[in-house]
Amino acid sequence: LIHLEADMNVIGQARTGKEVLASPIIQKVDVLLMDIEMPEGTGLETAAKLKDIGFNGKIALLTTFSRAGYIESAMRIGVNGYLLKDEAIEDLVHGIRRVYRGDTVVSQALHQQLFQLQHNPLTEREQQLLSSILIGKTTEMMAKEHFLSIGTVRNYLSTAMQKLQTTNRFEAAQKANEKGWLTS
Repeated sequence: LIHLEADMNVIGQARTGKEVLASPIIQKVDVLLMDIEMPEGTGLETAAKLKDIGFNGKIALLTTFSRAGYIESAMRIGVNGYLLKDEAIEDLVHGIRRVYRGDTVVSQALHQQLFQLQHNPLTEREQQLLSSILIGKTTEMMAKEHFLSIGTVRNYLSTAMQKLQTTNRFEAAQKANEKGWLTS
């Protein structure tokens, strides 16, 4: 649909975060529109890497996910726009134009969430371990993978459960995931 806009030109497309980073034309892009959920590097991960390498264009994330943790991460990375896929095309195009002009744009439907953002209380290690629970890893597997003792893994998980006010590690992993607080 962007091709139909007289003042916009799509100069490239990529299916994965890895393809975005490897694109020979990436530094010629004025506004990079990325999905948050991409294989081989999510939109958030790819945006962070682009910022690290000095990408000069603007970045807008396009998503169906309105998780507060994603919004918080996008803000921390410094993306220029956070747009929802289910908005009317006119609103999306208007948002892209505003991003191009230098505005920071968040879809209208997300404004209420901006005032309800909760800070992620989990440490990076707690996020890693809770992510491992979601894919079925045992305490022993996590200990071996992260070069920790089984007792240390249990302590991290116990602390995460307390922070999230949950009664078990599975509930903690699910709650953290729903809030968008887990690392991939």
